[in-house]
Amino acid sequence: MDTLSATLLLLTIMDPLGNVATFVSALRPVPQEKRIRVIARELVIALVILIVFLFLGKSLLGLLHLKQEALFISGGIVLFLIALKMIFPPSHREEVQLMEPFIVPLATPMVAGPSVLATLLVLVSTQPEHLWRWFAALMIAWTITAAVLLCAPAIARVLKEKGSLAVERLMGMLLVMVAVQMFLNGIEHYLKH
Repeated sequence: MDTLSATLLLLTIMDPLGNVATFVSALRPVPQEKRIRVIARELVIALVILIVFLFLGKSLLGLLHLKQEALFISGGIVLFLIALKMIFPPSHREEVQLMEPFIVPLATPMVAGPSVLATLLVLVSTQPEHLWRWFAALMIAWTITAAVLLCAPAIARVLKEKGSLAVERLMGMLLVMVAVQMFLNGIEHYLKH
């Protein structure tokens, strides 16, 4: 696999366009003037997680005696819980609105999710001699993702309140399916080994 193929693979898994709705809904409690800073912070945190996992992921999983399947299953469970809150928001909306997203769900699992981490792990495990190629692919994919997601507040202004609620619930339904698929992938990989 070359750098371009790896970039396209990582970009497809990061799914910046698909994550716009999640970013929009997660940022609703954040004042408009602060949203770009929050997005930038979450993207940088995601990048740090991805870089650390690229260089140390295999060692870290080995140190903790974790299998790759654990990434898929735990990520699927976390994503499922987040999706349920999007579909069925708590009745105490005021309490939720006071919370600013921090690391979860935007940095991880939305950008630096289990699928991306597992893909990086597979790339490094199968072709460790091309580590810097994978690093370049990661940086290009992250830059494109960041550019798209930094536009999320502008998209929110276009959608307005009702549009944001509709998109949030629709995205919640899609995330439930993604979460279940991640969970099933983890179980499938576990049963094969």
